[in-house]
Amino acid sequence: MARILIPLLLVVLLVPIGALITVDRTRSEVGLDQTIEGADPAFGRSRFVKYGCGGCHEINGVSKATGKVGPNLDNFGNRTVIAGVLPNTSENLTHWIRYPQEVKPGNAMPNLGVTEDDARAMAAYLYQLARN
Repeated sequence: MARILIPLLLVVLLVPIGALITVDRTRSEVGLDQTIEGADPAFGRSRFVKYGCGGCHEINGVSKATGKVGPNLDNFGNRTVIAGVLPNTSENLTHWIRYPQEVKPGNAMPNLGVTEDDARAMAAYLYQLARN
């Protein structure tokens, strides 16, 4: 009985530790403290409101961002994956904001005609939303 329980106990204890190490490595690799050169996060926040993103997404402290259709974007800067399919890099996030239907066809986020500059600013804003 002990021959079965000891290896089982080791698996139960070590698998979560391995998962934490993998998450930490992945979070470091994607650069969670990203900045986007030439992009203004404050302008990105105004673009977030202009394009009506708050109709689907919630961000605490943004009065027009109370939506419940898309994910809550609080702490977005800590995420390692975008839309469940893309590594969280500035290039991927900008592409996702501009062309969500190309990235993940049929998802609830519509293509809104976001310009490259606006998407970069919105990405810079979202990267500032991180737990301290």
